[in-house]
Amino acid sequence: MSNIAVYPGSFDPITMGHVDIINRISPLYDEVIVLVAQSSQKTSMFTPEERKVLIEKSLSHLKNVKVDLFDGLTVEYMKKVNAQVIVRGLRAVVDFEYEMTMAQINKKIAPQVETLLVFASPEYYYISSRGVKELAINGGALNGFVSDVVKEAMAQKLKK
Repeated sequence: MSNIAVYPGSFDPITMGHVDIINRISPLYDEVIVLVAQSSQKTSMFTPEERKVLIEKSLSHLKNVKVDLFDGLTVEYMKKVNAQVIVRGLRAVVDFEYEMTMAQINKKIAPQVETLLVFASPEYYYISSRGVKELAINGGALNGFVSDVVKEAMAQKLKK
């Protein structure tokens, strides 16, 4: 059995908090798949394909990490790639209730899948993609919030 973890999210954009979690979990698995979710409930700055490229560039130093796109239930994707673990990041207490509910739903529909909740490192726990977008839209500095490649992509998007 291969040891595959899937880290799903919108990653719009990928932040240093996401990168930190992926850096920390990648040594634990043969393969980590960063799964770009396509949510119709969110307004996105970047297309899924653009997010995929930004994630690949931000994580190019990790050889066992790949990025994929999927539109549907994460547990269905898990079956498709024979993965056993969903990784979810926790920033604050408010994240816990939502993540616990999602983990229980996933367990009910896919009993073979486990959810691993990973706490954000203290230096990143306040960073969210939504907050980063708000900061960028209002001309705030993005140093320490996102990688340089993401910072440049955001500046280009906001010029349009």
